[in-house]
Amino acid sequence: MSGAGGGDGAGPGAAVAVIDHPGWVEIALNRPEHRNALTAELLDALVRAAEDADRRRDVHAIMLSARGPDFCAGYDLRGGGGREYRDNSAAANGYDENLRRVQRSSAPIRALLRIHKPIIAKVHGRCLAGGTDLALMCDIVIAASDAVIGFPPTRDLGSPPVPMWLYHVGPQWAKRLLLTGDSISGADAARIGLVLKAVPAEHLDGEVGGLMTRLARIDHELLSTQKRMVDLGLALMGRTTLLDAAPELDVRAHLAPTPLALKTQSPQNVIEVLKDRRDAAFGRGLARVAEPDRYDPDGRLI
Repeated sequence: MSGAGGGDGAGPGAAVAVIDHPGWVEIALNRPEHRNALTAELLDALVRAAEDADRRRDVHAIMLSARGPDFCAGYDLRGGGGREYRDNSAAANGYDENLRRVQRSSAPIRALLRIHKPIIAKVHGRCLAGGTDLALMCDIVIAASDAVIGFPPTRDLGSPPVPMWLYHVGPQWAKRLLLTGDSISGADAARIGLVLKAVPAEHLDGEVGGLMTRLARIDHELLSTQKRMVDLGLALMGRTTLLDAAPELDVRAHLAPTPLALKTQSPQNVIEVLKDRRDAAFGRGLARVAEPDRYDPDGRLI
């Protein structure tokens, strides 16, 4: 771990970088060449770093950030990822084995619920699929206005194994985004409460860094108390039950015809098929919050 003051805590090939600041720690996803796609190694390193920070009395809060142009493009489908999609359906392996796999792969993200100190996510670029699983498990999310946030795999692979959408945006926007797999901008995400706030990209570091500095001035015991109070409220609202049920719903989604067909492909072929299918059928536009959506004659978002 780096010394206080902001040194780089990433060793060669490290999945995450840990950077100390006075009173707080930054944990940065460190696979920029792969758009920070989630692997088991990355998630395990992230949880270890968060647990280490949680134990330190000189740390009051944790920032989750990412290196490179994107926050996180989702689970790594090329192998070693958070979830294995090839031959991972109930039809191929049986319901129980498929459920165990999804439970194992989502467990590291759920482990962030054990962290007592507040975790603030700083989101830029693309935050897709597993990236939203990770960001929405944090206590506060601040995004760049031009960030792209969504869960496109609900169109063709499954459902979120860590579903926090309902608690941020309510039932209608949760359904609007998950039914279609459409994404929205960081600015629109702030309008509906999916993130706390969106600022121009050039102001993102200052916005989140300023909040971290303020949190560092408050006793970490007090911060943990306020966090726990809100988290207990979320538990009363059914968060734990929904998180427990989500892997089972993901397994159910794996039985749809499209996921079953994709699971016969190699991981590389799946990636290419998904790129072609999603771009061709859905377009690359964003759903809009404050103005009408615009569609071409074939129903693709413009």
